[in-house]
Amino acid sequence: MPRGLGWVVVGLALLGVLLGGVYVLSRPHQPGAIQASLSVSQVLGGDTTGFARALRPRVLSFPRDHGPHPEYRTEWWYYTGNVQTADGRHFGFQLTFFRSALAPQVVARESAWATAQVYMAHLALTDVETGRFYAFERFSRAALGLAGARAQPFAVWVEDWSARAQTADDLPVRLRAGQGEIGLELQLHSAKPVVLHGDRGLSHKGPEAGNASYYYSLTRMPTRGTLRIADETFEVSGTSWLDREWSTSVLGEAYRGWDWFGLQLSDGSELMFFRLRRVDGQPDGFSSGTLVRANGETRRLGQADVRIEVDAYWDSPRGGGRYPARWRFQIPAERLAFELWPHVADQELPLSIRYWEGAVAVRGQADGRPLHGHGYVELTGYAPSAQGVSRQARSQ
Repeated sequence: MPRGLGWVVVGLALLGVLLGGVYVLSRPHQPGAIQASLSVSQVLGGDTTGFARALRPRVLSFPRDHGPHPEYRTEWWYYTGNVQTADGRHFGFQLTFFRSALAPQVVARESAWATAQVYMAHLALTDVETGRFYAFERFSRAALGLAGARAQPFAVWVEDWSARAQTADDLPVRLRAGQGEIGLELQLHSAKPVVLHGDRGLSHKGPEAGNASYYYSLTRMPTRGTLRIADETFEVSGTSWLDREWSTSVLGEAYRGWDWFGLQLSDGSELMFFRLRRVDGQPDGFSSGTLVRANGETRRLGQADVRIEVDAYWDSPRGGGRYPARWRFQIPAERLAFELWPHVADQELPLSIRYWEGAVAVRGQADGRPLHGHGYVELTGYAPSAQGVSRQARSQ
């Protein structure tokens, strides 16, 4: 994905599931279980005729662009964060909503179930103290109020998982979701204005025309609320991050996957960087990012500006897949150098699209001064391809 790069094409996976007459309701993460899943390569492709394309910069306007863009094939609202209790117990969370259009135009039908839009949501929670990781998935159609999104007042939801503005303005946003042993109810404000990535919000993903997305973030969102694990409820506070993208792009055949980093640092700055990986494993020149300074000013980063080295790997127990598990970053022009590592090694989501996304810790130096922080990392294209999808499901 950048953060969401992989989800530019997640609608293709949704389309295969829905046209097969099956709705995935949820799949809890089960340590040690072997589950088949769709690989990135299995969902990159498809006919994009009739959909709008991200071809040039456009003026982004809020709150309008917080809402859906149905003329584009796919978009997402991506919330992640690191929060703690008063006594320092640390948690990471992810709540993500994906919209996918099955067709560029709505076909008139009599059924109230008819829709050209489908939604998917992912909910994940990392309990650092116990080392446990929980992940769930839902699908629903945008009909009869089951799922949807709107700009004013802002809301996006899949059944009773939701992100909703609490006032007529865009903020604060309240996140609510729960499944199985876990649940969350969090209120998010924003300490900084919207950050536009790439060229005024146009983020290129390759050399082909239209292989781009419109991409913005809220990179530092003070957060308070509660988390639930089994019969325990925790009062927490911390910082969250929102990533927003919409596109009709597909990932080119030259690419295997991507590594996305969203980091919140102790000097008040934030760093987003996505590294596209080619089929030979090497980083691509369209890798890109943004450094957000403490005062909100931004610096656009290219592949040549950032040096990333992998120091360790983690092997998934779910039928293969080897992921980077410790990194060293340098941005020489900013005199910024740090290392980062997962709070918990196993934060792999064994869902319809198998990927690793988890909370990480940061330690290093900025201009010779000590630096620390937290963030989230997403890794795709590392799990082996599999035939079919193993799921807990029911026919509709």
